[in-house]
Amino acid sequence: MLSKIRITKASILFGFFLACFIIIICRLFYLQVLDPFSLTADYLKTRKISPERGRVFDRNKEPVAMNQTTYQLFAEPKKIEEKDKIIRKLSEVLEIDQASIEAKIQTDKFWVPIKNEIDKKTKEKIEALNLKGLGFDEEFRRFYPESSLSAHLMGFVGKNKDGDNLGYFGIEGFYEKDLVGLPGLVKSEQDLAGRPIFFGTQKRIDPENGRDLILTIDKVVQQIVKNRLKNGLEKYQAKEGCVIVADPSNMEILALSCLPDFDPEKYYLFSGDYYKDPVISNLYEPGSIFKPLIMAAAIEEKAIKPDEIYDEKGPVAIGEYTIRTWNNQYEGKISMTRILEKSSNVGMVYIGEKLGKDKLYQYFEKYGLGETTGIDLQGEEAGFLKPKSQWYPIDFSTVTFGQGIALTPIQMIRAFASVINGGKLYVPEMVKIMVSDNREQNIKPKVERKIISEKTSEIIKKMLVSSVDNGDAKWAKPKGYKIGGKTGTAQIPIQGHYDVSKTNASFIGFAPVDNPKFIVLVVLNEPKSSPWGSETAAPLFFEIAKELILYYNIAPDK
Repeated sequence: MLSKIRITKASILFGFFLACFIIIICRLFYLQVLDPFSLTADYLKTRKISPERGRVFDRNKEPVAMNQTTYQLFAEPKKIEEKDKIIRKLSEVLEIDQASIEAKIQTDKFWVPIKNEIDKKTKEKIEALNLKGLGFDEEFRRFYPESSLSAHLMGFVGKNKDGDNLGYFGIEGFYEKDLVGLPGLVKSEQDLAGRPIFFGTQKRIDPENGRDLILTIDKVVQQIVKNRLKNGLEKYQAKEGCVIVADPSNMEILALSCLPDFDPEKYYLFSGDYYKDPVISNLYEPGSIFKPLIMAAAIEEKAIKPDEIYDEKGPVAIGEYTIRTWNNQYEGKISMTRILEKSSNVGMVYIGEKLGKDKLYQYFEKYGLGETTGIDLQGEEAGFLKPKSQWYPIDFSTVTFGQGIALTPIQMIRAFASVINGGKLYVPEMVKIMVSDNREQNIKPKVERKIISEKTSEIIKKMLVSSVDNGDAKWAKPKGYKIGGKTGTAQIPIQGHYDVSKTNASFIGFAPVDNPKFIVLVVLNEPKSSPWGSETAAPLFFEIAKELILYYNIAPDK
C-alpha cells in the first residue's frame, strides 16, 4: 500500500515538472518562432545618433554658420532607484517643474529623453549629483559667429513637430537635405535589468554628417552693406530697406541684407513677419530703375536708334489719363540718352509705343518677370505679371517707367545685370561649392537665356554712365571713376490707388563700367526725409560703392 502511495506521489511530482517544462517549451516556441518581434521589442534597445549639421562658410572660407557641442540628457527608467529624488534634483538644476520631468520618466520604457541642448556646465552639475539611471548624448546646436549679420540669407534652425532640428528659410531651409546629414543607430540587446547582454545583438551604424557649403557671399562686403544700410535707414528715416550686391558677370550674390532683421539663434523671440526675406519674397513697383530695361529692348529690336531725337513737348494723353514728367517740366527735342538722364516718363511712353505692345510683353517674359529666378534661398515669390489680354492701354504706358508692374528685388537686379553683362540672364547663385567627405563640388553659373546683344549692352552702359554724370541730381561720386546707374522713385499702391506721400526709393548702379565687378541695388521703403530715390537711395549707393572700390582695389578709369 505504501509503495503504491509513493509511486502515486512521484507520478504527480513528475507530472507537475513535466507540465512546467512543456509550458516553458511552448512559451519559447511562441516567442522565438511564432512571435519573435515581441521578444525583440522587449529586449532590443535602439537609440539614434545625431549627425553633425553641415557648416557654412563665405567665399573666403570664413565661418558663417557653425555647430556648438551640447548634450541631451536622457533617463533609463528601469535603472532608476530613487525616482522622487531624481525628479526633485533635476527640477532644481534645469529649472523645469517637477510634473514635467515626472511625465517624461515613463517606467515601462528603457530609454526616454529629458532635455536637449544642455551646456557643459549644466552637464557637470548633474553628473556631480551621482544620480543612477541618467546619461548624456552629444548633440549639436547651430551657432552663427556674427549673430544677425546674415540673418535673412541664412535663415535659422528650429524644431519640427517631433522636436528634431529643421532648417527654415534662406540657406538653412533650401539646403536642409544637404545640411542635415543621416542619423546613426545603436542597437543593443539587454536583460530585464537593462544591462547589455554580452553575446546578444550589439550593432552600431555611424551617422553621416551633413555637407558643408561655401557661399558666394563675402563677409567683408556683407558687413559693409549692413553697416551702411543701418546708417541709411536712420539718416533717411525709412521704414525698411534692402541692399543686394552681385557680380553681374555670373549673378553670384556677394552680399544681401535687409533691415529690420532678427537674431537667428534667438529666432523664437521675433515675430514670424521678420523671417521672410524681402529680397525674394516682397513684391514692389520698381519705378524708374526699370526704364533701362525698356530702352535696351527697343534698341535691340531696332524700334529706336540710340542717337534718335524725341520732341518732349508736354504731357501725353492715354485715353482718360494724362502722363507727365516727374517735375512737369519739358525740354523740347531731347536724345534717347537724355530721356534716361532726366528720367522722362513721357519719353519712355514714346519708346514703349515704338517697341509695340507685343514686343514689350515678350521682353517682360525674357527678363523673367512673373517667374521665380531659381535663386537657392527658401521662400522665393514669383512676382506678378498678368496675362497680356488683361492689359489696358494705360498699363502698357505706365509700365515703361516702372509703375503698374510688381516684382521682387532679386528679379530686378538679375534683369538689370543682363543689360550690362552682354545680354545674359543668369540664375542667381548663393552656394559656390558643396563639400562632402572632403570632396569639393563646384557649382557652375547657369545662363537661362540670351536677351540682348553685346552691342546693345555697350550702348546701354554708356547711357547709364551719362545718366549718372548728367542727371538732375549731383552726388558725391568717387573721383576718377566711371559709374553707371539709375535712380527710381515709385509711389506705393494702397487699395487700388497710389499714395503720393509714400514711395519706394531706389538706385541701381555698377562699376567699373568697362568690366563691371559689382552691381548694387538699394531699395528704401517709405523714406521720410525725402520721397525721391535721388536724395536717399542714390547717396547710400555711392557710400557703398566707395568702400567696394577700395576693397576690390579697383583702379581709376584712364
